[in-house]
Amino acid sequence: MGKVAAKIKVMPNSPEIDLDALQERLESTLPEGAKINGVEREEVAFGLTALYPTVIVPDDAGGTETVEENFAELEDVESVSVENVGRI
Repeated sequence: MGKVAAKIKVMPNSPEIDLDALQERLESTLPEGAKINGVEREEVAFGLTALYPTVIVPDDAGGTETVEENFAELEDVESVSVENVGRI
């Protein structure tokens, strides 16, 4: 079984969100076998900054679905979307 790298856009619901704390909470929600391999930040608009974690997950049924659901359930997260996926 191989692995897949997915760049996921995580939008906080407010510019006042502590992005470092949010990043730690994202890491704590990862399912077994998944890990974050770097996080980029990009200012979007009106002081909002999106997090772009690159998540490495096993290439099996479901792929990034569990990661996306876990990220979306976190408090302070407005939206989650996969930006790019590729095999590693």
